[in-house]
Amino acid sequence: MNIKPFSIELQAKIHLLMKYRRPIKLGEVEMSSKLVLAPMAQITHLPFRLLMGQLGAGMGISELVSAKGINYKNDKTLHMLSTSKDETTKGLQLFGEEIPAMIEAATVAESYAPEFIDINMGCPVNKVTKKGGGSALLKRTEGLSDLFSEMRKSINIPLSIKIRTGWDETCRNALDICQIAYDSGVEFVSVHGRTRSQLYKGLADWDFLENLAKDSALPILGNGDLVNPGMIYQKSLSTNCHALMIGRGALKNPFIFLESLVHESERKEVIFTPRDFLEIYFHYYDYLAQHFDWEPKIMITLKKQIMWWSYGLTNASHFREKVFPCKNLEELHDLVGNYFESFSSDPYLFRQKLHFDQSFMTAGHG
Repeated sequence: MNIKPFSIELQAKIHLLMKYRRPIKLGEVEMSSKLVLAPMAQITHLPFRLLMGQLGAGMGISELVSAKGINYKNDKTLHMLSTSKDETTKGLQLFGEEIPAMIEAATVAESYAPEFIDINMGCPVNKVTKKGGGSALLKRTEGLSDLFSEMRKSINIPLSIKIRTGWDETCRNALDICQIAYDSGVEFVSVHGRTRSQLYKGLADWDFLENLAKDSALPILGNGDLVNPGMIYQKSLSTNCHALMIGRGALKNPFIFLESLVHESERKEVIFTPRDFLEIYFHYYDYLAQHFDWEPKIMITLKKQIMWWSYGLTNASHFREKVFPCKNLEELHDLVGNYFESFSSDPYLFRQKLHFDQSFMTAGHG
């Protein structure tokens, strides 16, 4: 994509923090840091992955893509497989329940040039699980070996899976699934620290994740409740997990990957200001405009994103009331610009008001 570069001022901040990245390998998959962008439905499309890669994510995984949609050659579904040579390490995530369909879809997805294919075994929503896909696969362990093995044989790139700790408290079988995956040639496993029955309620069980990472023969990516840069940095130093997967934390704070690379005392001079947020907004718009050719889609995506960024800020509810009725992009751009410029006189106070520890999007996205 042909996108205008960041300003010299913002790029200097990004460069200063990027130097703290340390590359790692998950099996045969190389990534620039151990901080990974989680797959999120209707969010981690190509534009968002490109943006987060520029802002420090070591790897990104696509939103879940229907195997049947791919095999039916649905144009909208195939568009969801889009990748770019400008991305950081990327994976395409597929969901489905039938082995032949998943094999066929994986071969198609491979042609879009990802570094790996990921199987969604963690989505808890009924419309996915009632057909046997997503986290419903956690209950069908007898068929997993064939699914993993046949998919692995059908592609020439690594295969990974994303799971939960189990279906419910009586069936927390993540370690068993990791062993099946290891025996079947899977490269690594991402694990959300809740059961399917929990959905996104309560807290992610990091004690379970730490024990799993210690006992598993495969590299484990820990996921769940990683929303605060300071906490993520500390966990990166002590965790048994090979990498940390960040979901909704990246929706609230676009700089979370950069700020989680180093202790707060080492980045006191790097303050991302309201104008930086505004620059990121327009950068994201440019990506969206080159990827989607339907203005309502771009409008909806930008409105959702700006809601998340403004969460907890002064007059945010009044701002949202103005955003929702916006009829065109020019009006939205002006509204967003004026709102973030209103904080420019005190960037330190602006950052304090972002409240990264506040409950946020507790209905989904890790």
